[in-house]
Amino acid sequence: MGHVLIVDDEPAIVELVSWHLKKAGYAVDTAESGEEADRKVREGNVDLVVLDVMLPGMDGLSLCRSWRDDGIGIPVIFLTARDDEVDRVLGLDLGGDDYVTKPFLPRELVSRVKAVLRRAAASSRRQGGASHEIRVGDVVIWPQEYRVEVAGKPVQLTAREFTLLTVMASKPGRVWTRDELLDRVWGYTYAGDTRIVDVIVSHLRDKIEENPRKPRYITTVRGVGYGFGGSLEWGDR
Repeated sequence: MGHVLIVDDEPAIVELVSWHLKKAGYAVDTAESGEEADRKVREGNVDLVVLDVMLPGMDGLSLCRSWRDDGIGIPVIFLTARDDEVDRVLGLDLGGDDYVTKPFLPRELVSRVKAVLRRAAASSRRQGGASHEIRVGDVVIWPQEYRVEVAGKPVQLTAREFTLLTVMASKPGRVWTRDELLDRVWGYTYAGDTRIVDVIVSHLRDKIEENPRKPRYITTVRGVGYGFGGSLEWGDR
C-alpha cells in the first residue's frame, strides 16, 4: 500500500502511529531526528513522510524546504503541537501536503495518509494524459505541467495551492463550500479543518491577485466558501 516514514522524537507517538499505520497495511519506518529522516528519504524508499515540526537538530520545516529546493516532491504531512504554527506550516512555499495538530486521533492521521497517497497516485496518472490549459481572465493554468501564469508572468505555487487553484478555476463562477474544497483538494471532510482552506486561499491571493485585499479572481462568499471569477452560481456546473 505504501511506505511511510514517521519522524518524531517522542517514542510514544511514534509507537502509536506506527501500530495504526501497520494495521492499515502500510510499511513503516521511523526516524528521531531531521538528519536521520533526510538520509532515509534521499535513499529513495519512502512514499510519504509524517513529519514533526519540532525536532532536535534540523527542524521539520527546514527539512521539508531542503527537499523541495532539491526537487524531492515526496508527500509530507506535518505534525504540529501548537495551533499558531499552522500558518507557518502551510506558508513559506514549503509544499507540505497536510497537517495534524497534536493531540490527534490515530485514525484521523491514517485517513489523511490514505488521502494524500491517493492524490499522489492520481496526479502521477494525470502526467501521462493529454495536455490542456485552463484560462480565466489573465490566469492560465497547465494542470499536467503544474504551471501557472498571470498576465504572462510565471507564478510559483506549492502543490496544495496549485491543486486548489485548479479545482476552482476549472468551474469559473461556481460557489464552492469549504467542505467541498476539503474533499476535492485534501480528500477528506473533517469538522474543524476548514481553516486550512482559508489559509491556502490567503496565500493564493497574495500570489495571483493584483490587490489581494480587493480580489478579482478568488471571491469570498461569507459564511459559505469561495468562488473563482465570473458571476457566482450555486451547485455543480
